[in-house]
Amino acid sequence: MAIRTSSQMEKISSPGLTVRQRWIGILRIVFGLIWAVAASLKWRPEFINNFAAILKGSMDGQPQLVNHWIAFWANIVQINPTLFAYTLATIETVLALCFILGVFTNMACVVSILLSFCIWAIPEGFGGPYIPGQTVDIGTALPYAVLSAVLLCVAAGQYYGLDRLLASKLGRLAFLASSPLKSANAEQSTISQAVREHEMVRKF
Repeated sequence: MAIRTSSQMEKISSPGLTVRQRWIGILRIVFGLIWAVAASLKWRPEFINNFAAILKGSMDGQPQLVNHWIAFWANIVQINPTLFAYTLATIETVLALCFILGVFTNMACVVSILLSFCIWAIPEGFGGPYIPGQTVDIGTALPYAVLSAVLLCVAAGQYYGLDRLLASKLGRLAFLASSPLKSANAEQSTISQAVREHEMVRKF
């Protein structure tokens, strides 16, 4: 049993990783820790009990169109603000675990992109209000979405993550986890094979 565990840990740690791949794995873990901090703040009673008020407060100073947009969602949240608050805290907690452990990373990245965009577009009011000389950025949530997209594209769960073990065992659900990226040699081999098959079909 000890030998099996050691072998699995060796496969996860991946001693053959390049420096770039190691940094991708570290970046994913750090991103997960950031989500963990955000989630811990969402679980606080101050947030749970005042979620609707916090959302309505984001309407201050916004243009009329954005004001109506936020008011629309605030009215929906008002149906059961506690449920919405707990749901948001739970989603962020799951995202933190997925990124830290490198498990179901593709799914986590997609959910992170959607959630980050929703946070940016609703409670952050698209990063506004934009006041000349006072507004210095476009909001904090949008960079989360961009980083999630980057991690999705580079198969971040394959480096220091459990996806390295899961990807080949999930069958039809393999798309939920990061799959190994094809190397340049593998891609060239695939192209060459396709060219050879095309030439054989033409000769036939």
